[in-house]
Amino acid sequence: MARPAKTRKNFEISAPNRIISPDMLRHIEETEIDLPRIGPLPVRLRPSARATRLKLRIDPAFDGVEVIVPDGISRKVALSMLSQHSDWIAAHISRLPDRVHFVPGAWVPFLGQDHAIRTVPDAKRGVWADSGVIWVSGQPEHSGRRVADWLKKQAKLEIAPRAHAYAGRIGKKISRISIKDTKSRWGSCSSGGNLAFSWRLVLAPEDVLDYVVAHEVAHLAELNHSPRFWKVVDDLYGPSTKQQFWLKKHGASLHRYGVGS
Repeated sequence: MARPAKTRKNFEISAPNRIISPDMLRHIEETEIDLPRIGPLPVRLRPSARATRLKLRIDPAFDGVEVIVPDGISRKVALSMLSQHSDWIAAHISRLPDRVHFVPGAWVPFLGQDHAIRTVPDAKRGVWADSGVIWVSGQPEHSGRRVADWLKKQAKLEIAPRAHAYAGRIGKKISRISIKDTKSRWGSCSSGGNLAFSWRLVLAPEDVLDYVVAHEVAHLAELNHSPRFWKVVDDLYGPSTKQQFWLKKHGASLHRYGVGS
C-alpha cells in the first residue's frame, strides 16, 4: 500500500502507564483546542488498538493535528500532550503550504506541470487543458467544482490504462479500479484484486503517478512489502527511489489543493 509517506509529519510521544478510565476513547472524535502561538486548532483523536505510544501527526488535509491514541489512554491525557508540545505543533503548522483553491487565476499542477485556471463563460466544452492553461466553460463561480471533477476524471484516464498494462505484464487481472480522495495513502490493493488510488496523484509528476500505479499492481502478486514484492516493483517500474523521495518531500502539498468553501 503506497502511503503518503509521509503526507503527515509524525512525532511519537511515549505514553504514560495505561489506566482504564471512563474518559477512554472508543470512536474517532473531532474537536478543537486553543494553543499558544496557534489559537484555535482542529484536532482529530483516533483510538488505536495496535498503537503502543501516543503519536501526533500534522494533517495537511484539514490544517490540524491528528492524535493516535492507544487503548487505555484517556481523552484528557491525549489532549494534554498537545499543550506540552505546542511549540513543535506551531512550527510544523507554520510550514504547511498555503491552500490553493480551484478559482480563476489560480495555478494548479497537472501531471507535475503548473497550469493556470481560466474561465470561458460562453464556451460549451466543459473543462480542457491546453498550453499550460486549464480552461473552464461557464460562470466563474462554478469553476471550482468543475475543475475538481475534471481532475478526478483525468486521474482515472491516466491511471486505469497503466494499471491494466502493468497487470498484464505479471499475468494478473484487476477486478475494479476506484478513484478516491484518500488522506492516509496514495493507493491500495485488496485481496480481491480491487485497486484504489487518490485522484491527487494526477497533480504529481507523471513518473510519480506511474510509480504508484506499478506499486499497487505489484500487490496483486505480493500482498505485502517483502523483498519479493519490491522485486516485482523493480521488474515493472525500475528504480523508484527518486519517486518515493518526491512523495515524501512534496506529497503533503497535494492535499492543499481543492474546491474551497
